[in-house]
Amino acid sequence: MLRLPQFNFVHARTLDEAASVLSGEGNELVRLVAGGTDLWPNMKRRHQQATTVVSLMGIPGLAGIDVNGEIHIGATTLLSDVVAHPAVRERYPAFATAVQSISSPPLRNMGTIGGNLCVDTRCTYYNQTEEWRRAIDYCMKAEGEICWVATSSPRCWAHTATDSAPMACALGARVKLLSKDGERMIPIEDLYRDDGIQYLAKRPDEILTGLYLPAEATADRCRSAFWKLRRRGSIDFAVLSAAAALWTAPDGTVEKARIYLGAVASRPLAAQESADFLIGKKLDAEVIAEAARLTRKVATPMDNTDFQTQWRGTMVQRYTEAALREAAGMDPGRLGPKHGLPVVE
Repeated sequence: MLRLPQFNFVHARTLDEAASVLSGEGNELVRLVAGGTDLWPNMKRRHQQATTVVSLMGIPGLAGIDVNGEIHIGATTLLSDVVAHPAVRERYPAFATAVQSISSPPLRNMGTIGGNLCVDTRCTYYNQTEEWRRAIDYCMKAEGEICWVATSSPRCWAHTATDSAPMACALGARVKLLSKDGERMIPIEDLYRDDGIQYLAKRPDEILTGLYLPAEATADRCRSAFWKLRRRGSIDFAVLSAAAALWTAPDGTVEKARIYLGAVASRPLAAQESADFLIGKKLDAEVIAEAARLTRKVATPMDNTDFQTQWRGTMVQRYTEAALREAAGMDPGRLGPKHGLPVVE
């Protein structure tokens, strides 16, 4: 049985208390926890360490969904509550689909939206047992000096593992960050860095407190879709995902497009050339196929999952095409398990 190491546990009663502990002086390594579906297993396997863990669960006002012109989702809102919320499902169906694709029902009943946005990056050589990693020598993400994905690389190539972030990026969402110095709002794409170890661009003393889905990306203004590839139809992390959001004129001409790929880099990856190609065009099979083909120029999956890199690269194009076809109201075809929204009585 894998056991947690010893650490100090702080059940913060307010955000100010959590921020104070997080910014404390000294050599303590402080981590935040909400649902714990990622941190606790990682600490058991010694992937992540902490001398102090601060729980955000139970802090008043940090959970819940507020609907106005935009939708604000508090950081400790359960993933299952996001999927079930009628306004999220109606206004941002592709985002609800992305959240629905995360893991399994028991874990969505524990995991939080803030936790998924900040979930640790993953890699075949990192997400193993302590004994396995020690046997081949630790990688640079866990105490070692080498990246086993690219042995001559000076950086870590672990890939982003969040399913909610690519779709949130495509919709143009924002996140709010809080520290002892105050609050700031940033575009969600600015939350991430293309580095497998230092994958979050927020300061170590900042707490992600909320996600804001913009009014201009609601379903009556924007057509969107999310497709995810993984080994099994549930539970597993993505080996790639494609999120597309399209804004069109009354005559069907694309006025704005945003396409983001997940699990092919250390951050959600913008397929900017593909999105730009769609501007000014009407969506048909040929236009969509060419836009999807252009994603291969930016997506370079590496040997950091259990699927071959060449096949993943091909599937980037296929899954982007499926997402764009669905967003355009066309038959996307069948490439794998489709994560439709469940019926809510």
